[in-house]
Amino acid sequence: MTRIRLRWIFLALLALASIATFAEDKYSHLEFVVIHSYNGKPVRNASVVLHPVNKDGKQSKSGMELKTDPDGKASMDGIPYGKLRIQAIAPGLQTYGDDFDINQPEQQITIKMNKPQSQYSIYK
Repeated sequence: MTRIRLRWIFLALLALASIATFAEDKYSHLEFVVIHSYNGKPVRNASVVLHPVNKDGKQSKSGMELKTDPDGKASMDGIPYGKLRIQAIAPGLQTYGDDFDINQPEQQITIKMNKPQSQYSIYK
């Protein structure tokens, strides 16, 4: 075989290998339910912020934000498997944050938000 033919065969095999690699990537459908921890009622219009986390535990600069509906629910398709840092923010409630391992085709995550803690000050 000529050198040019070998190059084309090599490039074709490389392309097939990369397509197979992308085909193995797995994605999840995530559903979030955000509720008040003290009464179980939904938290509407809460921000749910998603950040991928690398193997060193550092979150990427990219991310996305979802808003909950009146039932406290939000969902997202196409989330790649791996670690994900999830934060929930709502007025009048403590900010929630935790890391989750996304490893199933469909996952539901319930976020229980707390009332703000009392603050103490030496200046009273």
